[in-house]
Amino acid sequence: MIPPQEASARRREIEDKLKQEEETLSFIRDSLEKSDQLTKNMVSILSSFESRLMKLENSIIPVHKQTENLQRLQENVEKTLSCLDHVISYYHVASDTEKIIREGPTGRLEEYLGSMAKIQKAVEYFQDNSPDSPELNKVKLLFERGKESLESEFRSLMTRHSKVVSPVLILDLISGEDELEVQEEVPLEHLPEGVLQDVIRISRWLVEYGRNQDFMNVYYQIRSSQLDRSIKGLKEHFRKSSSSSGVPYSPAIPNKRKDTPTKKPIKRPGTIRKAQNLLKQYSQHGLDGKKGGSNLIPLEGHEHDFRVKHLSEALNDKHGPLAGRDDTLDVETDAYIHCVSAFVRLAQSEYQLLMDVIPEHHQKKTFDSLIQDALDGLMLEGENIVSAARKAITRHDFSAVLTVFPILRHLKQTKPEFDQVLQGTAASTKNKLPGLITSMETVGAKALEDFADNIKNDPDKEYNMPKDGTVHELTSNAILFLQQLLDFQETAGAMLASQVLGDTYNIPLDPRETSSSATSYSSEFSKRLLSTYICKVLGNLQLNLLSKSKVYEDPALSAIFLHNNYNYILKALEKSELIQLVAVTQKTAERSYREHIEQQIQTYQRSWLKVTDYIAEKNLPVFQPGVKLRDKERQMIKERFKGFNDGLEELCKIQKAWAIPDMEQRDKIRQAQKNIVRETYGAFLHRYGSVPFTKNPEKYIKYRVEQVGDMIDRLFDTSA
Repeated sequence: MIPPQEASARRREIEDKLKQEEETLSFIRDSLEKSDQLTKNMVSILSSFESRLMKLENSIIPVHKQTENLQRLQENVEKTLSCLDHVISYYHVASDTEKIIREGPTGRLEEYLGSMAKIQKAVEYFQDNSPDSPELNKVKLLFERGKESLESEFRSLMTRHSKVVSPVLILDLISGEDELEVQEEVPLEHLPEGVLQDVIRISRWLVEYGRNQDFMNVYYQIRSSQLDRSIKGLKEHFRKSSSSSGVPYSPAIPNKRKDTPTKKPIKRPGTIRKAQNLLKQYSQHGLDGKKGGSNLIPLEGHEHDFRVKHLSEALNDKHGPLAGRDDTLDVETDAYIHCVSAFVRLAQSEYQLLMDVIPEHHQKKTFDSLIQDALDGLMLEGENIVSAARKAITRHDFSAVLTVFPILRHLKQTKPEFDQVLQGTAASTKNKLPGLITSMETVGAKALEDFADNIKNDPDKEYNMPKDGTVHELTSNAILFLQQLLDFQETAGAMLASQVLGDTYNIPLDPRETSSSATSYSSEFSKRLLSTYICKVLGNLQLNLLSKSKVYEDPALSAIFLHNNYNYILKALEKSELIQLVAVTQKTAERSYREHIEQQIQTYQRSWLKVTDYIAEKNLPVFQPGVKLRDKERQMIKERFKGFNDGLEELCKIQKAWAIPDMEQRDKIRQAQKNIVRETYGAFLHRYGSVPFTKNPEKYIKYRVEQVGDMIDRLFDTSA
């Protein structure tokens, strides 16, 4: 049982809680009533706001639609007005631009092209919208007039500002070819920069809008003329300014004039002019046999011979009888070589200019046309050189071939650049240089073969033989000609190889020595072929000399003649590189010539046997010392002295007029003969000088031993 006090307390507690709950419930009920009232008020306000919005919308939307329609109408009106203005402007284009078109584009190309653009648009508009309107014809005529003015301006700019490149500038342009050092690039301005830009703009307009390619013909005709005139001007410069000392030098850059000359002369063989002169004279005097005498003795050690001095003076005389034509040939050769190089450089420059002016798909064709005149001129001149050489060869004038060698070598050296420059041109254009090279190789090979044949078949004319037994002009000319081949070994070898002369010389052709081209041979094969050719010439020369030596009635003079010629050949071979070239196919050539020389010396020495035989011990009378000589013995001794004296005097008189140009050989032969004669005569004089074989010993003992030696020392000396 719960105590009463606790029950009373708990009751009060429960009553208090109940009272609090009732108060809370009353508060909640009041709050709900207030919330309901507020909700009713808000709903009423929103309903009123919605009603007002609907009324506002119903009044604004119609106004908005009307405004939008008005704006659209305004835009249409503005566009219509703009189109009307644009269309109307086309009707005014002719009048607005007529004055500018009439006055032309000179000095105001930008403005002129702007006017042409307006006319072009007007033409397009009337063609599309009003093809029958008179305005179309008007703007068309104006457009055509404007196009013609642009074409005229293009021609005028090209004509007025395209200048011939001066020879001075061309020489500087090609000066770097023979120099190892890198030269600064020589500027070459065909057109001023401003003019070039105008030309480029006009050409582009004519291509894009003018639908015209005639200006390309104008371009190549003008530039072709300038290119051709530039090369001809260089050639004329050589004709006027060249001298025998080398290529004229006229540098374009003043600074280089003082410091480093930009143009070096073409490397030429040191004796080419001399050889040309001698070979020309050879053709006139030797092979044709029209004139006699032999005054050609270009030998070392023969300084005392007045004929050599005379020849030397003639060769060095620029105004002498041997100078004129050959100096001209040198100038023409140098000029042609430089013109070839000039063509390559100028053509390269022309192509660079053309790339800026002419559309890409027309560049190759236009360039082909542009270079034709200059290229044809070069090829024609080259063919003229070939033709002149061919005619000269028929006259046995082999000096002409010397002009072909340097030209052919230069053409071959320049061919890679030629091929690069002509890349993309017509096949006929590309084949011109190879055709000229082939022609030159053919005529060169013909000259070489004819020269070898003529060396073999040179006629044995008695009046054409040197009376003193000196070197024959045939020998000197042959050696001089062969010496020129040293500077053109590859060229000469290629000449021979191009004609497939390997079979002629019985040289086996190794497939490794040829390339895919039938005329392209290895340098080793060409060298062997040239060596064989030189040996052939020398062999022909030796055979001819042997034949010529038989003209002399005196075997001793014949021996001196052969000795002089063989010695000259040997010394010439040794002095130059010919001996190395000969040794490629003939290892014993040098030894063979020495044997021939020695053999001729021995033959000459036999001529003195008729002198020394008189006093030789085997032919002397035998007698006892102290025993009086019999008349027969005295007469025999007198005959020996007289025979020796007469023979000595006769030989010395005859052989004094003979010539041995080589001082070393002359002294050697004199000394050897002097030793033999002095020894024999000394022994004879010692034995019979004191024998009383005559009452007048001075009549028979005319010479002392020393006097005999002095007489022999004066042999081969016309001045003694």
